[in-house]
Amino acid sequence: MKKLLATSVLSFAVSAFAAGAPNLNGEWNVHNSIVGNESDQACKFVLTDKKLTGSCKSVENDKEVQITGSLDGNKLTWKYESDYHGSPLTLTYTATLDDSDKISGSIDVDPFGVTGDFTATPQKDIAK
Repeated sequence: MKKLLATSVLSFAVSAFAAGAPNLNGEWNVHNSIVGNESDQACKFVLTDKKLTGSCKSVENDKEVQITGSLDGNKLTWKYESDYHGSPLTLTYTATLDDSDKISGSIDVDPFGVTGDFTATPQKDIAK
């Protein structure tokens, strides 16, 4: 009986989180702020099991990059390779998902040792 109760409580907790967290699949508008530099991206996320894939395209220069990441509980991470004036860099995004319809967190820029913040909101279907 105790085992059944524990299993039920765990199942409820997982489904409650899943119901409150945003659906990651689809298109997102991502706003970055890194050391006072603001930029925007249009990203397409695909979450399969706990693996995140997709792409992000800079609104300013139309450059598209492929992303890889993961979802572990409510911790979401993704990263991609890019360059800054010819110097290679890796941007890593980290967020803790909650019951809001947005994603927000921090960005680490390696090898420069610079950090920033981001906010992502789902693109709304305006055709309806």
